[in-house]
Amino acid sequence: MKIKEFISRYRNHPVLFLGAGVSLRYLNNSYTWDGLLRHISKELKGNNEYYLDIKASCEVDGCYDFLKIASLIESDFNSSLLADRNGKFKNVNDVFYKNMEKDINHSRFKIYISILLNDVDLKDEMRDEISELKKIRKNIASIITTNYDRFVEEIFEFQPLIGNDILLSNPYGSVYKIHGCVTNPLKIIITKEDYDKFDSKYELIRAQLLSIFIHNPIVFMGYGIGDENIKSLLKTIFTYVDPNSDDANKIRDNFLLVEHEKESSSHDICEHDIDLEGFSTIRINKIKTDDFKEVYSAISDLTLPISAMDIRKVQNVVKEIYAGGSIKVNITEDLDSLNNNDKIIAIGSAKTIQYQYQTSAEMMGNYFNIIDESNSQILTLINKYTIQKTQYFPVFAFSIIYSNINNIKTFKERQREKVQSAINLISESCKVKHNTIDGILSDTSVTESNKNNAVLWSTFNGGLSLEEVEGYLRGFPDKSDTPYRRILCAYDIKKYGT
Repeated sequence: MKIKEFISRYRNHPVLFLGAGVSLRYLNNSYTWDGLLRHISKELKGNNEYYLDIKASCEVDGCYDFLKIASLIESDFNSSLLADRNGKFKNVNDVFYKNMEKDINHSRFKIYISILLNDVDLKDEMRDEISELKKIRKNIASIITTNYDRFVEEIFEFQPLIGNDILLSNPYGSVYKIHGCVTNPLKIIITKEDYDKFDSKYELIRAQLLSIFIHNPIVFMGYGIGDENIKSLLKTIFTYVDPNSDDANKIRDNFLLVEHEKESSSHDICEHDIDLEGFSTIRINKIKTDDFKEVYSAISDLTLPISAMDIRKVQNVVKEIYAGGSIKVNITEDLDSLNNNDKIIAIGSAKTIQYQYQTSAEMMGNYFNIIDESNSQILTLINKYTIQKTQYFPVFAFSIIYSNINNIKTFKERQREKVQSAINLISESCKVKHNTIDGILSDTSVTESNKNNAVLWSTFNGGLSLEEVEGYLRGFPDKSDTPYRRILCAYDIKKYGT
């Protein structure tokens, strides 16, 4: 069976379970477990032999105990930095003592790991594939990862959850960082002692994850078929679920392991048996490929009855209901009877309820996410909007993603006219070509109230790179402001206009 056919059978939003292989594929500053410990050891001692001696001492029956290796290196690393306050690792000691002033006792070893992996340094040659990865956000329920870095949060813009925060979460739109994160070295799990503590507290987290596995398809990426994380997970599941039950069959059918095979362009799903010690053999679905774009395309093209975005919105409303307070909630079949600021859960038939899950204003605010995700489904709403002639609304990029926008020629003409009218009203002091936005912001001849007009003029007249304008718009503090909409419409024309 081909990957697209397999994923098209999903009836719920998939969950990604991501391992080190994903970070290794996309980040310059990423390591295998072995590679990370080797790198830290070489930085500490200046040679590889120190690490090889420790590794040799932790070999049992041909396998290396990386938990024990990490424990030994952590002890040596912390002792070395304690004895050399202002040496090579002065910045690590600075962080350690700053935290201790607040009675926060972080391991220097883990502080160094958090510094080493903190930057999301993307590989230039993988940016096209990362763009395809972003497109699946609209169909992903949540993400579970054993990685420490922040790659997933940056790409998906999901809420990271670490440690006990996992127990207090809504599953949709979350990143479950079960082995910790560089943002909190205290919760990084890497040594034997860490894992012992983790296992003793992990039972409730396992139950939370088990619920996700039963209700959602799971796509494993960045792991090999023999990875202990996968085997441990499967053992956990089938401790609670009878391997011969309908639930077990449903879980197996929903599991997909995407295993990397260099230079392979295979799109074929096959079945693979995993032998779990103390359990029966478990059969799961697997694809071995180097064509991850095809996997992402299959997930992006998945059409489900309700969007993951809708579910996240409902969860947020329900969370506020549980929290109590002054929130006003109506359960209704008559939307017209409600005030604009009321939060509602509407129950009824499609005939009595009309629901648009994103207004035109929200669509402009989410412009770049829609582009990143190539979200044609949400763009169908444009045909339900009443877009006034006086309204700023960018349609050029949207029309490329969704080609069935009604009256698109008229909308494009209006957009050009609106931007040109705004340009014509700009004062002469703003009409100085700048090569950078920083140059505009620091130009004292342009008043504060005119800074965005100067950005608009230079965007439309070619002084600024569109990449820089995009960054400025993505970080704009209030995306409901008219200056944002003007610059966005100018950017949209310049980048996607024909």
